[in-house]
Amino acid sequence: MNYDALIVASGKGQRANLGYNKDYYVMKDGKNVVMHSVDLFSADPDCKKVIVVTNEEYFEQIEKNEKIVLTTGGKERKDSVYNGLKYAQSDYVFIHDGARPFLRKEILEELKNEVVKSDAVCLGRFAIDTIKIVRDGYIEKTIDRNSVFLAETPQAFKTSLIKDCYERCEDVLFTDDASLAESLGYKVSIVADPYDNRKLTKEEDFRNL
Repeated sequence: MNYDALIVASGKGQRANLGYNKDYYVMKDGKNVVMHSVDLFSADPDCKKVIVVTNEEYFEQIEKNEKIVLTTGGKERKDSVYNGLKYAQSDYVFIHDGARPFLRKEILEELKNEVVKSDAVCLGRFAIDTIKIVRDGYIEKTIDRNSVFLAETPQAFKTSLIKDCYERCEDVLFTDDASLAESLGYKVSIVADPYDNRKLTKEEDFRNL
């Protein structure tokens, strides 16, 4: 199979309280956050292009190789993804948050196998805590946690499928690319990730990295 990786790294990350884009926080190994994902995808022979959507002021902080394509983001995340999709030409595209530096190669391989079978796949994990629905300060009901799947990235798609979704999404509200595909009638399969693939969001997330 062949795919392009689209890494979204254009947010402001205000909750991280760093004073700059959190994707460029330098971890203990000397790499900034986003370069962990860039390197993982770049090293995969099946990945033909690594499209990094980020602020132009950070272009110089991406270590270049023959696979790297840099482009700027938009007002919202969906605008940034749409900008990146213009450069996706391989059969499949993997859309990943730049603030998730802990993706493992073995999970990437699982996603590759699954997207070829299903055309659309969401990475995530099943809830381990009891899930409550709360309204007006009171518990309304308890949800079976075995049916609750917490979405992560990368989310992988046949490129023509996700491009079709973005061409049709003007009036669609969505929080991730899988929910966009779902809302337009596409079935999305899942791959459960047993490892730490957390998204770095808050100030405390950056301690001891």
